[in-house]
Amino acid sequence: MIIDDFLHKGRRKKMIEQLREKFPFDEEVLDAINRVPRHLFISKALDNFAYLDKPLSIGAGQTISQPFTVAMQTHLLQVKKWEKILEVGTGCGYQTAVLATMGAQVYTIERQKELYLQAQKNMHELKLSAIFHYGDGYAGKPLLAPFNKIIVTCGAPDIPQQLMAQLSVGGRMVVPVGDKTQIMTVIERQSETDYKTTTYGNYSFVPMLEGTVGNNPIKN
Repeated sequence: MIIDDFLHKGRRKKMIEQLREKFPFDEEVLDAINRVPRHLFISKALDNFAYLDKPLSIGAGQTISQPFTVAMQTHLLQVKKWEKILEVGTGCGYQTAVLATMGAQVYTIERQKELYLQAQKNMHELKLSAIFHYGDGYAGKPLLAPFNKIIVTCGAPDIPQQLMAQLSVGGRMVVPVGDKTQIMTVIERQSETDYKTTTYGNYSFVPMLEGTVGNNPIKN
């Protein structure tokens, strides 16, 4: 049962106001974030922290990104309704939900079986849809390519070449690149062979890793 009461909505509204003060985000991005109850994607024990601008643990050694980072990546992605978007690093499904709320057709990959299952449950409870894949994000989904947009929600040591190749011409990818600290990077595919790269400051993400981790299924 979804519990999104006046207290949670009030906290979420305050969070949106704080995000608006920090950066001139696209209002459609802020509207989508305001419509997604972040507290439903984390442990109930962390409920009081759900609408602080901080990353929080979601298990499996992973975190849900802080709201500012989610807003920034979504803003830079320039999401349009009906676009085909590949998300690498589903996590708990929070970023997935924001993209789906904006009307995108989301294909999302998660390497941690535990989170792959949890994200589907979270999205189902919110009656939001996405196409989930359990697999290695480095490989992307070449059989489903090209994608209008690609978003990577973990820190890649280098720009993932296999993912670049899966962008449509005119498409764009948002990926944090670096080891200890990542630089938010936007890659625009201008032709079959030409790409434009722009950077947008330093961030901190969990590392992007190869392969999969088959944890035990979550019990309801």
